[in-house]
Amino acid sequence: MGKQVKSKPNYSLVDLFAGAGGLSYGFLQTKRFSVKAAFELNSNARQTYLRNHGGKVAMYSDVEDALSDKIKAEIGQIDVVIGGPPCQGFSSANRQKNHAISQNNSLVKKFVQAVLNLNPKAFVMENVSLLQSKVHRFYVDDSDQAVIRRYDIATVPTEIQLLDEPFIFKDVIDVVSSSERTAYYLWNEKDYFVLNVVYKTRKNNDKLKLTLEKHKKNLLTLATKLTSQSGTNDPIIRYNNITGNAINHYFTNTQTNPIDLCSKIEPVIMIQRMLSKSMEIHNNHIVVSEYTIKCGLMAKVTSMAVVDYIESILGAENNGYSITKGILSAADFGVPQKRMRFVIMGVRKTISENINLPAGTFTEANFRTVEDAIKDIENIKVATTVSEGDIGIELPKTQGVISELGRQLRDSDMLYNHVATNTTPDALKRFEVIPQGCNFHHLPPELKTTYSDSSRTQNTIYLRLRYNEPSGTVVNVRKSMWIHPIHHRALSIREAARLQTFPDSFAFCGLKDSQYQQIGNAVPPILAKALANHLCNYLDV
Repeated sequence: MGKQVKSKPNYSLVDLFAGAGGLSYGFLQTKRFSVKAAFELNSNARQTYLRNHGGKVAMYSDVEDALSDKIKAEIGQIDVVIGGPPCQGFSSANRQKNHAISQNNSLVKKFVQAVLNLNPKAFVMENVSLLQSKVHRFYVDDSDQAVIRRYDIATVPTEIQLLDEPFIFKDVIDVVSSSERTAYYLWNEKDYFVLNVVYKTRKNNDKLKLTLEKHKKNLLTLATKLTSQSGTNDPIIRYNNITGNAINHYFTNTQTNPIDLCSKIEPVIMIQRMLSKSMEIHNNHIVVSEYTIKCGLMAKVTSMAVVDYIESILGAENNGYSITKGILSAADFGVPQKRMRFVIMGVRKTISENINLPAGTFTEANFRTVEDAIKDIENIKVATTVSEGDIGIELPKTQGVISELGRQLRDSDMLYNHVATNTTPDALKRFEVIPQGCNFHHLPPELKTTYSDSSRTQNTIYLRLRYNEPSGTVVNVRKSMWIHPIHHRALSIREAARLQTFPDSFAFCGLKDSQYQQIGNAVPPILAKALANHLCNYLDV
């Protein structure tokens, strides 16, 4: 009688910030995990998740629920917690200077709190590659101080610049240090938006004139509001009056140069940005030791590296996780894109004292390419509406060679979500002159009319993909207007999904832009599967 093979255990999973479910889908592909619950705020992404992960998943909208005893009892014992908290809000990413803080910062903290509450055997968190850098930091708030002391988290003095030196005015510190005074002077979003949209086009005179004309009604309404404010000894109100008068003057004097108007409204724009950042500091209870005027107005605060926060808490002796972290390249694992992601993994010290991340088996010599991912569907006509994409199109039997990856992704007789944005005449002119691997910057000057300052346009805009190499990081390719390697059209939703290694059977729900965004936000399932298999090496012991 042969030796009986012991069946391998199945592990229960909770997916936080689940999105469309690329991370958990990779875990499911191993046949070793089952999803008990998922947490995702976006309704379209929730719909996609449930469609592709089976009806037994308990779906919640707010990650805050994962911290409650009630939901913990509903879910029951969990083996693994995974997730990718949104990452846009970290301080180093706020380069437009419009915001000091983002609520997204708190979501990494929620992930850590959820792991502590659910007490799994292991966790996996993925994020942008720069998260490992010490420049990605939390500004310390009132609630952090006890946590910092308890876990001995390293902190450093940090400054938040609120206002540049040329715009400093008397008593500015008194204004920003008081939440009541800050709120008093802060405009509503609609008024700020209409003026800021004008200011942002100041480097393109033709676009500036069109913008002023387009928003004329709202600008004149704002001007009436600003000129009616009284208090000429108050510097903020005085700047408001000047702005209101400048708007009225522009629309009543046809010879007025719009650039002159922008110079008049600039102080108000900068002051409103200062007030907005100040209000964020107050609303988020950021601890400010003092405000100083030194090369501008600064708020002196304390900050801690995001990665130190995670490691210090989850790696603490009383919480008991062995932790490993690092940057993984999706291309190394067979994904046809050069997507770099930060991954931090923890396993209970009672299971393993030392752990590491998986190593990819692909090298630059055999990286999978855009051609591997999408060539077999290059001649299938794209739809232009979501409803057509939902119906799908029957895949013809392939004629000729299909790549190994193409065969792997082609797991359905129907091709869903093969939908692209309609090509406008202006876009078509651009598409026709951009070769593979080139972008907006390679256009002749007469076709660079879309952006107010074309020199600052990102290299991912109007990018035509190269067939013979991996793509760059897949984002919302509709917003970036990525172009098919050989066709003069935008990349379809399904093509973007294939670059992320979602198989054809994985169908996306929601509006067109939402589907593109869900794909751009996702973890490639092939990378997730590699993480899941590697994690099993520890859990199976």
